[in-house]
Amino acid sequence: MSAVTADPVTAAGENREPPVKAVRKMFSTPWVSGIVVVIAIMWTIPTFGLFVTSFRPAADAINSGWWTFFQNPSVTLSNYSNVLLGGGYNTAGGLSSYFVNSLVIAIPGALFPLAIATMAAYALAWVPFKGADWIFFAIFALQVVPIQMALIPLLRLFSTGFHIGNIQVAPALLFSQSSWEFARIWIAHTMFALPLAIFLLHNFMSQLPRDLMEAATMDGANHFTTFRKIVLPLALPAIASFAIFQFLWVWNDLLVALTFGTSNTQPLNARLEQQVGNFGSHVELLTAGAFISMLIPLIVFLSLQRYFVRGLLAGSVKG
Repeated sequence: MSAVTADPVTAAGENREPPVKAVRKMFSTPWVSGIVVVIAIMWTIPTFGLFVTSFRPAADAINSGWWTFFQNPSVTLSNYSNVLLGGGYNTAGGLSSYFVNSLVIAIPGALFPLAIATMAAYALAWVPFKGADWIFFAIFALQVVPIQMALIPLLRLFSTGFHIGNIQVAPALLFSQSSWEFARIWIAHTMFALPLAIFLLHNFMSQLPRDLMEAATMDGANHFTTFRKIVLPLALPAIASFAIFQFLWVWNDLLVALTFGTSNTQPLNARLEQQVGNFGSHVELLTAGAFISMLIPLIVFLSLQRYFVRGLLAGSVKG
C-alpha cells in the first residue's frame, strides 16, 4: 500500500503566512525597532535645539551653538515676552495680534469645508440620483489641479464682485469690509479643500453597513435624520482625521493668506520671518516665535490623535 504524499504546492501554500502578518512580523524585529528609534532621535534633535535656543540670551545664541548650553546654562524668558508683546530687540512688533489672525483664519478654514464635505459625501454615497458617480469622479479629478492655477482667476473674482446673469453682487452687500478680508481666505481654503475632503469622507461613509441604512429608512427616518443620528457619529474618526490635516494646512499656509488677504489679516507665520532681524542677528526671537506657532497645532493633534489612525486608514481606501 503506497503512502499518500501531500501536494508540495498545496503544502507550501498552507504553511505560507498571510502577507499582512509577514510584513508585521518583519517590522517587529529588534533591528527594525532600533532603526526606528535612531530615526526618531535624529528627527527630534533639531527641534530640541530650537527649543533650547528659544530660552538662551541673545549674545549666547549668536556666538555659540545650542549644544554649548549645557556647559554654561543661562536661561531667559525675555525672548518669549519680546516676541509676543514687542520690545527689546524686536523691532517688528509683537505676535499677539497675528496669533489671533491665524486663529480667525484656521478655525473657519477647517470647519467650513468639513461641514460642506460631510453633507456632500453622504449625498454621493447614500442618496440615489442620476449622475452621482460622474459627479464623484469629477470631484476626485479636481485633486490634481494645482492651487496656483486658481489663484489669479479667484483673485479677479473677489476683486470685481460676483456676476450672476446681468446682476453684479458686490462683496460689501454680503460682508462688512473687515469681515470680507477674512472671508476671501475662508472661501479660498474651502474651495481648495473640498475635493480631498469629499473623496475621503465618501469612501468612509460608503463602507457603512447597508442594513443599517435600510433599517433607519424602514423606521421612518429621512435622509437628514439618518445623516445626523447615524452617519455623523459613525464617521467621527474620519471627520477628526481630516480636521487635523485641514487645520494644520491652513495654520501653516502662507500662499493663500497673502494672496487673498490684506495687511490686516496677515497670519502668524507671515510675521515670523521678520523676527530674525538683519543678517539673522536675532535668531533667539525666531526660535521663540516658532515654538509659539507650534502650540495650537500640538493641542489640536493631541486632542484628536485617538481618531487619527483609525479614521485615516478607514477613509483612504474603498472596499
